[in-house]
Amino acid sequence: MRGAGLRRAERVAAAAQTACLLDVTAPKPGNVSRGRDLPGLTYRDFVLSAYAIGPAFRGAGRERVGRLILEAVRATRRHVRTNTNLGIVLLLAPLARAASRTGGTLRDRLRRVLLDLDVRDARDAYRAIRLAGAGGLGRVARQDVGATPDVSLLECMRLAGERDSIAREYVTGYSITFGLGLETLRRLRDRHVPLPQSISQTHLTLLAAVPDSLLARRHGRAISRRVAVEARRVLRAGGYLTARGTRLAERLDTRLRTVRPPRNPGTTADLTVASLFVWLLEEADRGLRSARSMRRGSSRAPRTRSRPASRAAPPRAAASPRPRPRRRRTRPDPTRTARRRGRRLPSAAR
Repeated sequence: MRGAGLRRAERVAAAAQTACLLDVTAPKPGNVSRGRDLPGLTYRDFVLSAYAIGPAFRGAGRERVGRLILEAVRATRRHVRTNTNLGIVLLLAPLARAASRTGGTLRDRLRRVLLDLDVRDARDAYRAIRLAGAGGLGRVARQDVGATPDVSLLECMRLAGERDSIAREYVTGYSITFGLGLETLRRLRDRHVPLPQSISQTHLTLLAAVPDSLLARRHGRAISRRVAVEARRVLRAGGYLTARGTRLAERLDTRLRTVRPPRNPGTTADLTVASLFVWLLEEADRGLRSARSMRRGSSRAPRTRSRPASRAAPPRAAASPRPRPRRRRTRPDPTRTARRRGRRLPSAAR
């Protein structure tokens, strides 16, 4: 990998790590953030996990999606002993693979990546899920995660799409990420809302619109829908953009965090990271275009072509300068001086 490909790989890895770090620093109801840990799940765990996935995502251009998922989870397990980012890695791997390619929009490339998924990707992804120790999955009749899959990863996700939002993203071409998540984040940033506040508001918007599938698996669909209703109530008050909305969001966070077991809408946080990842890639591309434009100069400035220099005549020998004649100093005539000044001379001087 050389030149542009290497720089693209570095941007993809940096965007993946940065999206994870930015997300965990922003407060979100029921999720881990700075100073807000959950039992067995800390802010430090998420920071180390963000660091861990960098090398794996740097190879997104040459690894298949399933292998990328497995390598990222393996790297995470070397740093933390709990499942911090399985959902994030499952969502980011196809996006990173698409971002490492060229031609067409990111979403067009993503569709081609998803259609290219095969049984090898499914087997590596299943191994990653088992290694991460994801809870609340239960058992299903077809393509259960405890068995070895015999269909493509996209087909496995299609079977799980009705009960899991991450699987549904694979099937719909990331409709939530590109539709609601990214559009909300763009709109907030265009209004110059600070980035941490924009992330929190985007998470709240997703939680209100899409009942969290992790909550549904662990606590039941009724609880998941109830949390979505409470998130909509917070949004109607302005969410993190108003003082009242922020107070209501803090109360919702306290209720989700203090109940036993805690109610953690983790899938919504994963979707927020995916939206943030795409937005960071867009910002990086915009910065590169701006830098190239500055190097070329303004497109509005008239462009002039440099003319070839004509052959210069051979230099002439420098002539020695002529000496300036010395002026003779004479005494001024008193009569002329007096007349010039308008005075009359005494008779002795006439």
